[in-house]
Amino acid sequence: MNNKQRALNLIGMAQRAGQLTSGESLVLKAIRSGQAKLVVLASDASDNARKQFLNKCEYYDVVIDTSFSREEISHALGKERTVCALLDKGFVHSLQKLL
Repeated sequence: MNNKQRALNLIGMAQRAGQLTSGESLVLKAIRSGQAKLVVLASDASDNARKQFLNKCEYYDVVIDTSFSREEISHALGKERTVCALLDKGFVHSLQKLL
């Protein structure tokens, strides 16, 4: 199993642990409230979504990752998603070690 697959498994585990939020509006809310520790945005997200999340993450000083496609994120979460946010520093640290 390569590191990319391990990272996707970790994202799924974070969701099952309740330490991940997904969907554009919920992720934006988590960024604004300071809960989001790392945002995972699909590499094939629309230009509008990409600009919106890059700007928000820069303004609120949140790390953003675009290593995964929409299909990969959706498969890891079990539902169609373009963006998700990790809420726990432990999961973020583990994910950053894999990427």
